[in-house]
Amino acid sequence: MNKIFTATLLSLAASLFAHGAFAADLKGDANAGERKNAMCIGCHGIKGYQASFPEVYKVPMISGQSAPYIVSALKAYQAGDRKHPTMRAIAASLSEQDMADLAAHYSLDGKVEGAPELAATPSKAPSEKVAALISKSACTACHGVNFSKPLDASQPKLAGQHKDYLYAALKSYKLEGSEKVGRSNAVMGGIAKQLSLADMKELAAYIGSLDSELKTVPQAKMHKPH
Repeated sequence: MNKIFTATLLSLAASLFAHGAFAADLKGDANAGERKNAMCIGCHGIKGYQASFPEVYKVPMISGQSAPYIVSALKAYQAGDRKHPTMRAIAASLSEQDMADLAAHYSLDGKVEGAPELAATPSKAPSEKVAALISKSACTACHGVNFSKPLDASQPKLAGQHKDYLYAALKSYKLEGSEKVGRSNAVMGGIAKQLSLADMKELAAYIGSLDSELKTVPQAKMHKPH
């Protein structure tokens, strides 16, 4: 991997963090977040649930994700940097406190007391080609060697995430000019434009196969009788 490119990625990421892009100083209340998640559970609380518009893929697992990343993602939808219509509408209805509360809830949702931590290295080795793609894209510089311990908590845990979602997310950074799909991010945009769709599929399949802290937790309140 080109050292200058890697340094540039880290510099851009550090700039985003330094400018307070993720409202990390706002304290979330997990209990309040659980009371506010009615708009979330219809997709993220059903195992294997697939989005059908604007593209078909399994919705991401968000239970066990880091709270600062969940806030940053919601803020990106609210600002229009992420263009998924449903998520933009939901994010537009949330205050910063709502986001912090929901993030606190999902970061703890399904967490088992005393569960062993993931190993610091990936649970399986990549193929030679995927290892080259990881190096070329400097993935571990932000997302951690095991893809579950990001350099900064405002970056997502990726290990074990649905591979079709990871592929769709990577593709979205290549797209421009659409009102319904696409993501704007200087770091990820630069990386995605270096990768073919076949490269993205291989990366997504490998990362999605790793041991994970992410999960889908079915919500009991969806099954309560009226």
